[in-house]
Amino acid sequence: MKQRLTLILVSAAFGLRVCTASAGLPPMAIGFPQTLELGASAPNFDLPGIDGKRHSLKDYAAAKILMLVFTANHCKTAQSYEERLKQMVVDYQDKGVAVVAIAANDPEALALSEMVYSDRGDSFAEIKARALEHAFNFPYLYDGDTQAMARAYGPVSTPHVFIFDASRKLRYVGRVDNAEDQGKVKRHDAREALDELLAGKPVTVPKTRTFGCSIKWSEKRSSARRELEQMEQEPVTLALADAAVIQALVKNDSPKLRLINVWSRTCGPCLIEMPELVTLNRMYRNGNFEVVTISADDPSRTNQVLSILTAKKVACRNYEFSGSDLDTLAEAIDPRWPGAFPFTILVAPGGRIVERQMGELEVMKFRKAIAYFPGR
Repeated sequence: MKQRLTLILVSAAFGLRVCTASAGLPPMAIGFPQTLELGASAPNFDLPGIDGKRHSLKDYAAAKILMLVFTANHCKTAQSYEERLKQMVVDYQDKGVAVVAIAANDPEALALSEMVYSDRGDSFAEIKARALEHAFNFPYLYDGDTQAMARAYGPVSTPHVFIFDASRKLRYVGRVDNAEDQGKVKRHDAREALDELLAGKPVTVPKTRTFGCSIKWSEKRSSARRELEQMEQEPVTLALADAAVIQALVKNDSPKLRLINVWSRTCGPCLIEMPELVTLNRMYRNGNFEVVTISADDPSRTNQVLSILTAKKVACRNYEFSGSDLDTLAEAIDPRWPGAFPFTILVAPGGRIVERQMGELEVMKFRKAIAYFPGR
């Protein structure tokens, strides 16, 4: 009779690449739940899945082993483990592997600055989208509204693994393996624990540290709101730039990935997309990225241009073209630009244009290009 193993991926929707190292130390010192102790029984759960069904502990009663991995959409560390977890499902499916993902972060507790390496946050809709895009081969559940399951299990960071035996006693708690960079992995801790349990042996190393992003508990909502309030108060400035300055911006001798947006105060789509530019700036600016706007309006309209930028909270590097010849502006920005507004380019260090778009911004296209740009 084949042995059954259930792998439940619990998405604890983390955020900023804030790294937490835990060797079983409970986070109770700062008011958060204590991590479940070895030998404890698996607490029950009842959560909605992206498949439109509700899932509970009893749904996996036939599994010989139950493995829960708290993970999240926005955390770079957790993202690096997604393919490894999918491979674990494939490798163990003949032994009865069932994989379930559970998103436990409160999406309202996720600050914009914590999304510096992600194109999506941790809401129910966003975990659905990521699961589809990355072809997760397991169900995905959502615990972000109440965090009831996360509070019962007490994960410290993401990813955080909990493995239970056939009687649903906790036999391993810790990391998937010892390195975010798969090429540097020396210990496959979770796999080793699974193999030992499947062989009827005690787990040799039942507890390890976890490294990754902190859990976004609902208590952090006020912190996320405070960050946004501070961002709303950031000063907005505007400077004149001639063709030489603009050419230098496109040449991009900086180490930063640079988004350059050309707009006009009379362009409806330009004004519509401005809040998205603001969000891109706030999300990614702490990770070798910057937004630059260039107004194509006549310099006599400087006050009006600055008024729009201020009202829209565009607190980045803002310029107004100092010349009157728009052909000169177009040549300085990108000879391939036909001339319609808005026009946006994403420029890598060294001046290579990674993305270009005329017309209203395709937000997800640019988010993905920025968040996953190599070496950023």
